[in-house]
Amino acid sequence: MTFDKARVDALREKYPPGTRIKLEHMEDPRPVEPGTGGTVRFIDDAGQLGVDWDNGRSLSVIPGVDSFSIQHLQSLNFYMPMTVTAECVDEWGGYADEEPEVLTDQEAIDYADIIREALLKERAPEEAERGLMIYYRENDSLNVKVQSFQFDVDVRQGKLWGVAKCVLREPLNASEMMDLIEAVTGQASDGLGEGFEQRGQKLPNGDTIYAALWNSDKSWTIQTEQERFSPTALPEVCMAVLPSSGELVCIKRGESGYEPSSRESGNVEKNRRYADYSNGRRGITPAQEEAMLNGCTLGWDTPAADPSNCEKQEAAPAMSL
Repeated sequence: MTFDKARVDALREKYPPGTRIKLEHMEDPRPVEPGTGGTVRFIDDAGQLGVDWDNGRSLSVIPGVDSFSIQHLQSLNFYMPMTVTAECVDEWGGYADEEPEVLTDQEAIDYADIIREALLKERAPEEAERGLMIYYRENDSLNVKVQSFQFDVDVRQGKLWGVAKCVLREPLNASEMMDLIEAVTGQASDGLGEGFEQRGQKLPNGDTIYAALWNSDKSWTIQTEQERFSPTALPEVCMAVLPSSGELVCIKRGESGYEPSSRESGNVEKNRRYADYSNGRRGITPAQEEAMLNGCTLGWDTPAADPSNCEKQEAAPAMSL
């Protein structure tokens, strides 16, 4: 099939390289499965879209023959408190204090642009399309659904926050959301964040500042933008242990049922420790966990899905594993 130049140019404008599409039907002896997502890489002179499909295939689609739609990307941001310290020099060029000084919230805000610029410099050329998702090694649905994530900073409510800016190809279920939070936390603590924290940013006056996306303090939490700044009685997602079986599961607010966790250990005590650890790092109380479990099994409009009606009101401990 051939198209005139004007038609091909119009297609190239509508579907530039990087456009996400979702297949509905393909006229081919060995078609790509309907519902599969893919990324447009080019449009040839015949007007066919060269596509890298999420299942690993690279079969082209023909507009007007095959049915597909543009898959609009979605954003999801996770916020975490950022700690900024400074090594100050005295008038002789030596360090004024033995230990770096922890800056106040207002002092840290003053260096937001410097920290943002430093984070941008950390980005490697190979991270241009997928960001830090390039280091996610699991061949699973999360790898398919998450286009990319990168770290940035933001100033909200008088504080400096580290932000993981995630781009989604498709909405995540409860288990995928928890796995993404785990991947972001890992990059903040042991991946990019670990090296970034150790590389100070030199200031014009000779002082050096250090910015940490993660710390081991129990006050450190990672939450979605809504959870952090427009909190509701229930979190968007949490971990829970089923009372009947001891299975570790993931629950998404408003959805019936639950998803098995990829962290399921087969041991009730280990599952309980991990649920407490994960929920503690998310600022989720045991009462909220109980209410989430009640909501997904009994109904979200029942009194049991209200944390104020649950027995366990104390904060979940953000313990180490």
